[in-house]
Amino acid sequence: MKSFPCACLLLLFCAASAPGAPRPNIILILADDMGWRDPACFGGTAVPTPHMDALAASGLKMTRFYSSSAVCSPTRAAILTGRYPLRFDIRKHLTDDETHLPRCVTTLPGLLKQKGYQTAHVGKWHLGGLHLAHARNRNASIPGPREHGFDHYLCQNEEPPLRPRLGRERRLYADGGTCLLRDDVPVPESDPYFKMHLTDIIGAESVRFVEKSHADGKPFFLNIWHLVPHLPYEPGSEPHWSNTAAPGISDDQHRFRSMMAHMDATIGDLVKKLDELGIRRQTLIVLASDNGGVYEGDIGPLKGGKTDLHEGGIRVSAIASWPGRIPAGGTSTRAGTTADLLPTLCAAAGAAVPAEAKVDGVNLLAHWQTGTDIARPDPLLWQMDLYPNLQRHYPKPEPYATEAVMDGRWKLLSRDAEPLELFDLDNDLAEQTNLLGQHPDIASRLAKAVRAFLDEPRDRSGHVAK
Repeated sequence: MKSFPCACLLLLFCAASAPGAPRPNIILILADDMGWRDPACFGGTAVPTPHMDALAASGLKMTRFYSSSAVCSPTRAAILTGRYPLRFDIRKHLTDDETHLPRCVTTLPGLLKQKGYQTAHVGKWHLGGLHLAHARNRNASIPGPREHGFDHYLCQNEEPPLRPRLGRERRLYADGGTCLLRDDVPVPESDPYFKMHLTDIIGAESVRFVEKSHADGKPFFLNIWHLVPHLPYEPGSEPHWSNTAAPGISDDQHRFRSMMAHMDATIGDLVKKLDELGIRRQTLIVLASDNGGVYEGDIGPLKGGKTDLHEGGIRVSAIASWPGRIPAGGTSTRAGTTADLLPTLCAAAGAAVPAEAKVDGVNLLAHWQTGTDIARPDPLLWQMDLYPNLQRHYPKPEPYATEAVMDGRWKLLSRDAEPLELFDLDNDLAEQTNLLGQHPDIASRLAKAVRAFLDEPRDRSGHVAK
């Protein structure tokens, strides 16, 4: 972590946490399937990402940040609840059936609403309830974004067959406006969004919400969950398609680069609007990805990728920027996760997290602001169903793990709590040397933590009734 004078750090922390201090606006930006090294500020060389780079330069870059799963829906549940996905028995991505995040659960937007925040969700949801049948009868049906604490949302209707067909035909982004739901109401053909590219829609709606919230004079929480650079690979709108052409690259790599550039541009538009409104210094922006990279994404030296619990599947690039509150130009090498976002963002807002929420995440705010170590009482844990296929240009590494546990430098991968691999991440970031036989005591201790985790009760109320 970059060092700062102690007096300066103390002033930063006190200013951000003092009683009666203005509540910051909070923007959480989540990319979908972005690789750990895709942003240029994390070492990526394929495509310039000037606006992500500017965020990193204005705040803190986290090089050892983790998604709570190697696939999307479990991570999204962890972000909203601050809890491990296994607490709700979410062990894989939701498949647009009627599985959903349980209704009566404490959520980040719900806690912020209690502190007077306006809350909005824009983009991908993938936590259930975005079917027209449910939108028309919420009281007797499964919950969607508004039941989980958002005043406003704009998402795609996630029920089959429309979105899957658009995906197969590689028109999910180009025709993304044709299946939108705005606060449970289908967006009509007369709406300007109907014919826009989905990434442009997400960018425009984000700016619109910021303008409205500022006019209302209330602090806001804006949850932006981009779909890019998730498959299908499609051309970003101009000028991003033309600007990312390069000799010797595949068509898919060109599409991927244009999608990354397109998303980066929407981040720039959003920050520009904050500057125009004079509220950038009152706004905390956090950026991360829902899991590791897929085929065309850059995961650097990491092993595995999406669907795999090695570092390539769960280590993600992350940035926290809050001018005047988080020192500029810092780098954190301490482990944080997406489950930590709820207690951290609530701390920034001065919102208490009730004990009954039983969050697994810890508050990272002091670490972000002063570099103090992270007080994490227990090892970090992951669990998910087995995905035998890897969305990369190479096979999934064996042996196949369904759990991972991390305590400091040590990471154990297991299947049904039976140890498979043990790595010293401080000396083996690429996870090439299995130390299981050399450190049986460490493996045994971590395996016991996994076993206890698997044996804990789960809330299955969000699952499809059998």
